[in-house]
Amino acid sequence: MKPTIEIEYCPKCGWLLRAAWMAQELLTTFSDDLHAVKLRPSEVAGRYTITIDKQLLWDRKREGHFPEPKEIKQRVRDVAAPDRDLGHNDRSK
Repeated sequence: MKPTIEIEYCPKCGWLLRAAWMAQELLTTFSDDLHAVKLRPSEVAGRYTITIDKQLLWDRKREGHFPEPKEIKQRVRDVAAPDRDLGHNDRSK
């Protein structure tokens, strides 16, 4: 089965648009590799996390900043489609 990504965001912080934008980026890039991208408003203030099948990919507090699409796409690719080339978004070889 294809993996599901969940983006948990703080609605009180106004991060819905940021979460929706990231979901759009992931769905565009991984349209054939993902089951779904879910947006979930957090009950914890300041939270912005991204998981794939409940495996943590990004935690804003732990990382110290919001992710750039390139960073998340690389991490999603490593789990969902490890052989996939991300083109200009890929790491330097």
